Amino acid sequence: MHVVTAGEALLAPSVTRRIIEQFARQPVRPELGTRLDALTQREREVLTMLAHGKSNAELAGELFVSEGTIKTHVSSLLAKLELRDRVQAVVLAYESGLVTPGA
Repeated sequence: MHVVTAGEALLAPSVTRRIIEQFARQPVRPELGTRLDALTQREREVLTMLAHGKSNAELAGELFVSEGTIKTHVSSLLAKLELRDRVQAVVLAYESGLVTPGA
């Protein structure tokens, strides 16, 4: 009652969870997806794996290439997307819809 009398909205926890899950699954800024067109298929693959928290060593092992090759892919995709670091790349991957939470 205190929440409602204060002018706030009150939702059941199950409703709140469903709303958050639905919101998180939708791209926040789908127009960013067109920026990804500059990437090669391999760079997109590396970006996707990077967004799932893989290290360079893990990426190299899964893609059967050297860590140096992974570093080259990461540097290339950062340059093409005009990003400063891996963190910005991960944010872009989620915001563009390339990667979705929980997937």
